[in-house]
Amino acid sequence: MSDTVKARPREDSGASLRALMTGERWIEVGRIVLTGAVALLYWQQLAPIYILWIAVAIGLYPLVKTGLIDLFTERKIGTEIFVTIATLVAVFGGETVAGAVLMVIILIAEFIAELNTERARASIRALIGSVPQTAIVRENGKERTVPIAELKVGEVVLVRTGEKIPVDGLVLSGTASVNQAPITGESVPQDKVNGAQVFAGTIVEAGALDIRTETVGGDTIFSRIIALVENAEAEQAPVQKLADKVASWLIPAVFIFLIVVFLMTRDVSKIVTLMIFTSPAELGLATPIVMIASIARAARSGILIKGGLYLELLARADAMVFDKTGTLTANKPQVVRIQSLDAAWSEADVLRLAAAADRRSAHPLAKAVVDAAADRTIVVPEPKSYEQVQGRGVRATVEGKTVLVGNPALLRESGVALTEAVEDAGRTPVHVAVDGACVGVIYIADTLRPGAREALAALRASGVKRIVMLTGDNAATAKAIATGLGVDEVKADLMPEDKVSAITELQRQGYRVAMIGDGVNDAPALARADIGIAMGGGGTQAALEAADIALMTDDLGKIVAARNIARRAYRTIQENLWVGVGVVHVLGITAALMGWIGPIQAAFIHLGPDILVFVNSVKMLRVKIPGA
Repeated sequence: MSDTVKARPREDSGASLRALMTGERWIEVGRIVLTGAVALLYWQQLAPIYILWIAVAIGLYPLVKTGLIDLFTERKIGTEIFVTIATLVAVFGGETVAGAVLMVIILIAEFIAELNTERARASIRALIGSVPQTAIVRENGKERTVPIAELKVGEVVLVRTGEKIPVDGLVLSGTASVNQAPITGESVPQDKVNGAQVFAGTIVEAGALDIRTETVGGDTIFSRIIALVENAEAEQAPVQKLADKVASWLIPAVFIFLIVVFLMTRDVSKIVTLMIFTSPAELGLATPIVMIASIARAARSGILIKGGLYLELLARADAMVFDKTGTLTANKPQVVRIQSLDAAWSEADVLRLAAAADRRSAHPLAKAVVDAAADRTIVVPEPKSYEQVQGRGVRATVEGKTVLVGNPALLRESGVALTEAVEDAGRTPVHVAVDGACVGVIYIADTLRPGAREALAALRASGVKRIVMLTGDNAATAKAIATGLGVDEVKADLMPEDKVSAITELQRQGYRVAMIGDGVNDAPALARADIGIAMGGGGTQAALEAADIALMTDDLGKIVAARNIARRAYRTIQENLWVGVGVVHVLGITAALMGWIGPIQAAFIHLGPDILVFVNSVKMLRVKIPGA
């Protein structure tokens, strides 16, 4: 059994390589082998020169085609044109074998680059998993297997032990332990019972479930994750754009340099050698593979990064802004105390009317009030009218009475006098007013999210200079939550637009700001920050769309993991540019100018930085990164 397990990675790797070797790639391999073989035969005087010219023409065809397309569609001189000119200069300048060998080496480098890039893209699906193409539908007491494309919303799907769930839906019956790692990155399986949400692509490790289909195919969370990660390549990081820009102006500069050298030396061999080491090919390879591999690595950990742009911004962010409720706290508030301020109203009466006003609200504090009434078996009436007041609370008509439930600002703006200041550190006071008089206060407490202190400490250790907490809650509660977290600044009593202003002020001070929120209520602040991170994206379309990065769980450690992945990717790109491109090419150009090496040696040496860049980039899929 041990041998089987050990052999599996090699088998998977071989299968993956076979899948990547399409018909077009085999043609490319044939072209490389043909050109190399003819060059060898010519060198051994076993083939005439016109056969070598034909082989060179066949080898150059894809380079010339790509180069001309770039020249006429994007108005840029690419590496392909550069290599074509270098090969022709060598062939017609008397260095025929060197030109052929140069072209073969470049074709091999291009082939390896394309294969590794495609391999990194393919790893996105391999790392996340795949969705089954058929499902067992249970209908009228019978079971039938149908293709996923034919499934309809509302149909009941049966999933047994060891099978992947094919749809997003709700559990109708059964119990099971489900591995949600493909979606959330969680290593511990989750127990699923009646009414639980399940996702396509996750695995039933034990038990069986009947699932009512809610979304199928491209509408599932899994499919949206795949689409987001695959499309992330289009969002280029600034360093990637810079590399492309440098490559575009470097080629004309190199041509001028080569002309000057030729006019001074009249040495075609030296020019060909220099052309090999002045090729900007590695500049174009230094960043894309790193970005693709890093985004795939993050997706495996339940972190959706929508492009290389956001990867670099996260790596360079030096200020982190956290929303309090649902981000730093567990978002499971509970009523811990009820205070009556009017002898005519008992604590139960205050809670009853507040719950009636709040029962249509989706706010976590409102839900806590309604749950508290249910726990006390209080019969809660239905409100006749209801109004949600943004950032303040609710206004409702209950049993003919006007009821206000919310913060002090709601009562003041409605003309209700507050006779005393209410303070209870660490607890949020919810004021209740009836017909213009404040009759009571309900105190609600939320717990700090597990791992919050450790996560903020790790972020600070990674180079974050400023950590700020924003909340619409009162200052006393906010400061109590922030105590011991290592937060530099607390801003309380904020409306949504105030959170935007707070981020703008940090940016004005020169900080690169990352905002972490729930992806729904904090959408304006997430959009205003340099980079927006939404927590708890599993199951919510809004969270996937609102932020630049979406965490599929509410684990604050995922923010640390995302930051570590981003910083490692940025460092890897710098290594590629400075070592794989800069140092090797400077040494090569020096050796060529001094006459220490010729075209053939240069062509073989040129493979060095290519392989170095590839290996250094693809390691992002495997290298150990804290939290990922």
